[in-house]
Order: sequence, then C-alpha cells, then structure tokens
Amino acid sequence: MSGVRRTLRSGIALAAGLALTALLVAVVVGGWRPWAGPSSPFAGRALFVPPSSATLDAVDQLAATQPEQSQALALIGSTPQGVWLTPEALPPGRVGDRVAELSGQAAAADAVVLLVLYGLPDRDCSGGLSAGGLDAADYPGWVAEVAGAADPDHMAVVLEPDAVPQLITCGGGVDREERLGLLAGAVGVLAEAEVATYLDAGHSNWLPAEQVAPLLEQAGVASARGFATNVSNYQPESDELAYAQRLRTALGRAGSEAHFVVDTGRNGAGATAGQDWCNPPGSALGRRPVAVEDGQGAAAGLDAYLWVKPPAESDGECAGGPPAGVVWPDRALALTRSGGG
Repeated sequence: MSGVRRTLRSGIALAAGLALTALLVAVVVGGWRPWAGPSSPFAGRALFVPPSSATLDAVDQLAATQPEQSQALALIGSTPQGVWLTPEALPPGRVGDRVAELSGQAAAADAVVLLVLYGLPDRDCSGGLSAGGLDAADYPGWVAEVAGAADPDHMAVVLEPDAVPQLITCGGGVDREERLGLLAGAVGVLAEAEVATYLDAGHSNWLPAEQVAPLLEQAGVASARGFATNVSNYQPESDELAYAQRLRTALGRAGSEAHFVVDTGRNGAGATAGQDWCNPPGSALGRRPVAVEDGQGAAAGLDAYLWVKPPAESDGECAGGPPAGVVWPDRALALTRSGGG
C-alpha cells in the first residue's frame, strides 16, 4: 500500500473522535470525492471467506450429534459472506483491531472481505428484532475507527442495512436529519479512506425507487461506490436488478455513476409466501457470490452478487428461530435442502 494511503488512514484514525457537527461541516462545505477504483472493487480478486465465524464454529460442535446440520453449516460457512460489525460485539476502541485483523487476512489471500456496518442509533426501528446501536455522538468515531484500520485494496463496505428505507417506514420513530447526517458523514469518512462503500437501499418489494432515491442522495450516495439491495431479504434476482435500474434512473446524474451489489444469500426460491421477511419457510440459498464486470442491460452497474447476510443466521425470534444473528442449524439445513447455492 502506498505511503499516501498510509498517511491518509493514519489521519482518519486520529480523527476518530470528531464530533458529528464537524463531519457535517466537512460534507457540506468541502464535499467528498467519490470512490475511485477499478471497474469493481471485487475485480481480479477472490471473495474472502472468514477463517472463523459463528457458522463455522457450529460445524464441529454439531458434527457428532447433528451431522446433517453440521454438513449444511460447513457448506454455508465455507462460502464468502459478509462480516457484520456491531457496536455491541465490537465497541469503539475494539472495532479497529478486528478490522485490522481482517485486513491482514484478506491481503494475505489477495481477496476482498465484505464488511457490514450496523451501528446507527435506533437501528431496526421497523423490525424491532435487531434493535440497538450507538449514540449519535459516538457513531462518527466508530466509523472512523473502521476506516482507519481498513485496507482499501482488500475491503468493501455495505453501510447500515435498512437505515435509508426506515426513514419512510418508521415515521417519527427516527430523527431524520440526524440519521441522514450520520450516514453522509460515514460515507465521507470511508470515501476519504478509499474504501468502496455501498449504501443500503432496501429491496424491490419494500418501497418505490422514486421514494428511496432522494434519501440516498441526502445520505451521500454520490460519494459512495453505490448502493446495495436485498440485504437480509429474499426477493428474486430479476426483481432486484429491475429495482436497481429504477434507482439509478431516479438518481439522475448520480445514478449514471452509481454501481450496486445484490444479496443473493437466501433468494433461491424467490419471494416468499406473504412476503414475510423474518425466517420465512420455503427459502433456499441463492446464487453463490461472484464478481460481475461490464454488466449490460438489467445488470448495468452491477459489481457483484454477494451473500451479505450470513445465511445460517436467524432473522429473529419468529417462526421458531433464535434471536437475530444467532446461527440456526435447522434453518441452515432447510436452506440447503431447498436447493440453490
């Protein structure tokens, strides 16, 4: 990595304690330059498989007592998927060490690791099963700590699943201006660190693209690599590609430069009965993660199909599942039996 990048990242690390107001001034007054890199941050490199994860930990634990579940977990855990960073597990002061560790592992494998930042205040206000997040005063420093430790050659970020669409669906349950400011500040810090970032944009069966696009603009999408769709959801691939193109059109000039990724971890069976988002039955693993270069037509601007949400992890305590984010062996087995992947 160049000395310029090292200097930049060191500066960001020192700025981890900046207040939200300072970040907003930088966004409004100075602006942020968009991420500039190859046709895709995933181009020419493998997608990273974390050597340790909750999914892989469960493989050995269940090998003797539940061999079929263990095999299903091994299949899923050996597939590249997102590494979720939450302040509950990795608070300020610790998250940077984890990102640095992942940076080193990914660089050694010449691979790209996908980080998912999930720490905004009032997180998951519409679902209520993954509630939590940092205070507004602490969030900018947490993101800056991630940016300061990230190797931009070997990392990409999906930023805050559901955060933008919730500005519509949660009504007064979220401080709109605060959230947009935090997101724009996060995009700016990651852009300055040269980390390819995708703002979460919901999915095709949630809100019209024309409603989501103005919020993405206010959240700084023009300074990001682009946006992500279908994160933790189950919508068909064709619907997501069509939704992404509508978003790009609605974004206007910013959309002409916007790229996107699609979460295909659990959409192998398409939309689910009743359009349920929480552990719906009949779901299947979807297309395996793969980088896309020079996509055309409906795939124009597509950087990759990814497993953003680790498929073996529960959506929440619904349909008999454990708490959100906990590995559910029976669910993993059902996903693999249903095909896909």
